[in-house]
Amino acid sequence: MSVLLILHWEMLDKSKFFFLGAALFSAVSGTLYPIVVLKTRQQVMLKAIPCFKMAASILRSEGYRGFYSGFGTSLMGTIPARALYMGALEVTKSNVGNAASLNLELSEGSASAVANAAAGLSAAMAAQLVWTPIDVVSQRLMVQGGGCVSGPCSNGSKKYNGGIDAFRKIICADGLRGLYRGFGISILTYAPSNAAWWATYSIAHRVIWGCISCHCCKKDENGNEGSGYRPDGKAVVAVQGLSAAMASGVSALVTMPLDTIKTRLQVLDGEGSLRGGSPTILQTVRNLVKEGGFGACYRGLGPRWASMSMSATTMITTYEFLKRLSTKNQERFV
Repeated sequence: MSVLLILHWEMLDKSKFFFLGAALFSAVSGTLYPIVVLKTRQQVMLKAIPCFKMAASILRSEGYRGFYSGFGTSLMGTIPARALYMGALEVTKSNVGNAASLNLELSEGSASAVANAAAGLSAAMAAQLVWTPIDVVSQRLMVQGGGCVSGPCSNGSKKYNGGIDAFRKIICADGLRGLYRGFGISILTYAPSNAAWWATYSIAHRVIWGCISCHCCKKDENGNEGSGYRPDGKAVVAVQGLSAAMASGVSALVTMPLDTIKTRLQVLDGEGSLRGGSPTILQTVRNLVKEGGFGACYRGLGPRWASMSMSATTMITTYEFLKRLSTKNQERFV
């Protein structure tokens, strides 16, 4: 029994979808940004520092503004990156879903999982074209003065005077390649992670609704199914949030080492590399293991797990709400 209306790409008012999406997701990014700052600083520290101790240190030395270092730059990239992400996600999901169900003759659940996995993969790759340069700049601004291994925060001083200054200095020092440092590993991190997340979310969503329906559905004395369960708004949000949290947990754990390596490649200036250039992935891994064993690759796991869970839960509920706000002829879909 289906309890939810699936809103496809052709049902949406595209201008309303992108405009409202930019506003809603900018607000979400602002709310979760302090956790991202904590995660990023932990990943570039020489020694592991507890999350709450680091938060207290930032508050004491930099005030509340320290938790929003680089936010303006991040916000500028969030809007076009989210537009690319949502557009690629919905177009791929719609096309692959139709192809999987018609050409491959898959069941509705299997087709949905395949479509969501393909959509997550393509959306992540499209968004990284915009997001990687923004990520490089915003992360360098995040860690200024934080005492990281090397680069813009090694001596506690500020190397960059805002996002525009950071863009200019990175291009002058390394060219366009400097802005795309870590692009390859970003794709390796986010593309499979997004594919797994969306596929897991789709499966978890259907399983949870199936369990709820079976539990709530009443049968008459002849064993025939009754009228069934009709969820209210709170139930829909609760199931979406639980599905998102389940999907993000494993994703955060599996991709954490890659995220740590990516962050260091994008933040550090390469003073510790063998020939004075940008550090390689292998050099970065060796440095991490030398500093704290394999566990060093998991520095910042707590904030990242919290960030991914809260971000995923907020994102998916906001995303589904956005799709309903953006439907054409809304009275047809209520």
